[in-house]
Amino acid sequence: MKKFDEINIIPFIDIMLVLLAIVLVTASFISQGKIQVNVPKATSTKPMKADDLAKLLTITADNQFFFNDQPITKEQLTTEVSTWDKTQKVSLKVDGAVAFEKFVELTDLLSTHEIKNVAIVTQKESSPKTTPAQAEPEKIP
Repeated sequence: MKKFDEINIIPFIDIMLVLLAIVLVTASFISQGKIQVNVPKATSTKPMKADDLAKLLTITADNQFFFNDQPITKEQLTTEVSTWDKTQKVSLKVDGAVAFEKFVELTDLLSTHEIKNVAIVTQKESSPKTTPAQAEPEKIP
């Protein structure tokens, strides 16, 4: 039998590449579970704490309705909202490309069932900084 002077690391590298491929494939499936929504920006946004009791209603750019990240029709949503208590907390996450009419439909549905505790999800926009051209000119005495 031949004695080896070195350890052969090629099988180890093969195993590592297979494990890397498994991790990458798994990660791509996990990231696809989120609903893509580009929320509007606002300068007066206040950070909210994650509230497990709040219901999340989402409208995507292609006008699809989601309830807690699950697709739902408008009729099913109407039935669902009718079962809620009037003090139910609701978060609205509406894509910026959605027609205002869809947003009004959703808020009207909540208003019809007297649900008033509604938060609108937005993205914090940095306040505009003044440039030298916008700055107030110095007064010369």
